[in-house]
This record gives sequence, structure tokens and C-alpha cells, in this order.
Amino acid sequence: MKASPIRGRKRSRVVLLLCVMYAISYIDRTNISTAAPMLQTDLHLTDAQLGYVLGAFSVPYALLQVFGGSIGERLGPRKALGWIAILWGVATIATGFSVGFFSLVGARLLLGLTESAAFPTATQAMSRWIPSDRNGYVQGIVHSASRLGNAAAPLIVAGLIAWSGWRTSFLYIGLLSVVWAVLWATFFRNRPEDYPKITRQELSELPARPASAVRPPVPWKRLMRTLAPVAFVDFGYGWTLWVFLTWLPTFLSTSYGLQLSSFALFTSLVLCGGVVGDTVGGVLSDRLLRRTGNVRSARRTTLLIGLIGSLVCLLPLLFVHQLIVATCALALSFFFLELTNATLWAIPMDVAPEWAGTASGMMNTGFGVAGIISPIVFGLLVQYTGWQWPFAVSIVLLAAAAVVAARMHPTRVSSDSGLGSGAILEPNQRA
Repeated sequence: MKASPIRGRKRSRVVLLLCVMYAISYIDRTNISTAAPMLQTDLHLTDAQLGYVLGAFSVPYALLQVFGGSIGERLGPRKALGWIAILWGVATIATGFSVGFFSLVGARLLLGLTESAAFPTATQAMSRWIPSDRNGYVQGIVHSASRLGNAAAPLIVAGLIAWSGWRTSFLYIGLLSVVWAVLWATFFRNRPEDYPKITRQELSELPARPASAVRPPVPWKRLMRTLAPVAFVDFGYGWTLWVFLTWLPTFLSTSYGLQLSSFALFTSLVLCGGVVGDTVGGVLSDRLLRRTGNVRSARRTTLLIGLIGSLVCLLPLLFVHQLIVATCALALSFFFLELTNATLWAIPMDVAPEWAGTASGMMNTGFGVAGIISPIVFGLLVQYTGWQWPFAVSIVLLAAAAVVAARMHPTRVSSDSGLGSGAILEPNQRA
């Protein structure tokens, strides 16, 4: 089946809603990094304590990825994502009411808990609405929206802080999630065939999916065996991403003596590289898939380009202390890093379309674990060694992820007995 474009179909509305959700979710989870210098001063936090605050989000986020994806499959994306967005809006608002280290950690834990099911459930929604050979493309679009949220967050949050203080900024941003939840519940449908005025042509372009009532049991062992190497690559990617999302404003502020408006601008410029990188990575990966018919080659090539390019672009930070050089190196590194993101999220859709929520939760556990460790270890290294060693560790982990990506063999896991053993996806065998 030849997949149709996203534009001109009802599925484009679903993609648009998900783009908005991805953007808001990343504004909610990264706004604290822009507020960190003021928050750290007002609440009297050390660098190590700030690292624990930044890492707290990822403890429940990592541990509940698989559970969250499974719950999303059972409840359906419409109900699950609606409640998730409302609850993480409450968690964001609670951050602004924090009075010390422990209350701040509690608010971040709540945010991680509520967001843990968001992306696996969104991936489940995509698997129902998107033709299979557009998996990378659509994942690239929605993750570009998340990076747009990253890039906009420093400027939005800095403006809100300058206007009404860092506490109030969390209130306004938290309310955005509630508004989105209402729109999602109003316009989304779990089953494409239930969407008003959808055409037979569009329905015929979608892969067949079993009804939830007859959905086969999750093949846990086969999924874990298939996705464990992907989760490790996601860990290497996630370690470096969390460095960008949590420590970049503080790095620019302390290393180059920048004030709020300046470091917010430079942070946004760096993160803009990811907006482009996500879409380019998704388009490149799917184009290679359609050209070669080889899932493994298409996904692996994009991963290697991104991981190796990102680590090479971080190298100048070890030897040069100059703001423009650092900004360009970080922006290029982030661009290459984000080439890998859509591909990582497309792989669970490739190998387990019937359990896309659970499978993507398994994969994204690597990212969540990185989110626990990276901000804390990075903060400790910064406190005791300065900035060069933390960046060197990121380079080493990217190299390790590239080695695993070069060797891994994504396998198709299906309820069909012909593919049930997890056969390797060979050329011309598309997920």
C-alpha cells in the first residue's frame, strides 16, 4: 500500500493536536531550567541540590513508562491523554508554590508521574491514525514541535518572570495544559472510523488494527529482547538531551556571565537546532525506508549520522572558551542529536504496531533513566570539576550509543505466527 501524505486528511488534525501537546509538555518540563538561577537563589539551593530537583522529574517518568503505555492502551488515547494533560498542569502550577527543596522535588515528582504515560499513549494514537511508512515522518513532526517548545520556553518563561516573577510563570504555563485537554477530548476519536466525515479512502490507507476487545496479550519477553538495545541507545541520546534541557541556561549564565535576557536568547538559539533536526531525521529515515525497503538500514543509518555528528560537535567545548563558538557547537550538536529522536520513536511502531504504547514505553525507559542520572551526575561533576568533564562524559556515552546502534537488529513482533518469533526485518519487509 502506498501511503498518502498527511496533508489533506483528517489525520492532519490529529497530528496538529499532538504537536501542540508535545510542545506544551516540554515547556512544562523544561521551564524550570530557565527559572533555575532565580529559583536557586530564592530557595537557597546548592548546585548538587538543584541537580536533584532537575532529576526528580525522571524518577517516576522512567519507572512508569511501560505501565503508562499499557494504561494508555487500555483506556484509549482520548481519555488517557485528556486526564494526563490536566494532571501535569496541576503539577506545573504546584512547582510555583514550592517553598523549599522538598516541596520542589515533590512537585517535580508529580510532573514526572503524570507525563510518564504521555508519549507512549500518543504513539498508540499515531499507530491507529498514521500509515506505517510515515512513522518516522510523523514522529519527526511532533518531536519538532516539542523542540519548538524547548526553544520558545526560555523566552516565554523569561518574559513571564520579568513581568510577574518566577512563581507566577508556572501558573500561566500550567493552565495551557488544561486548555489542551479540553480541545483533545472534543476533537479526537480513538478509532478513525468514528471521526466525523472521514472518507473511505483515508481509512483504506491505514494499517489494520485489532479491536481493543480482542487485542492479543502483550508478548513481554519478545518485546524486551527486541527493544533492550534500542533502550540503551535511547539512554545515550537521553543523557545528552537532558544536559541541553536542564543545564544549558546555567552553563551559559555562569560560564559567560550572561543575564536573564541574554542567556534565555542564546538558549533558544541553541535549541532551535533541534526543531529542524527532528523533522529532518524523520524525513530522512522514512525516505531511506521507502527507497531501500530495509527497515534496519534506514533506521540505523539515521541513528549513526545523528549520534556521531552530535559527539563531534561537542568536542570544541573541551578546548575553546568563547561564547560564539560554544553557541554554534551546541546548536549543531543539538541538531545532530535530534536526527535520532524520530527514528527511536519510529522503531517501536515498526516492530510492534499492535502494542505501540507498551513498546514505546519500553524504549523510552532508557530516556527516563538517563533523565534521573544525567542532571544529578552532571550537577555533581560541575560542582567539583567544572564544565569540561561533564561534557566529556556526554561524548563518551554518545560514542557507546553509536556502537550499539550499529550492531542492533530491530525485529518484528506480531501476534501472527509467521512473525511471532521475532524475525529480523529484512529488505522489502516493512513494519
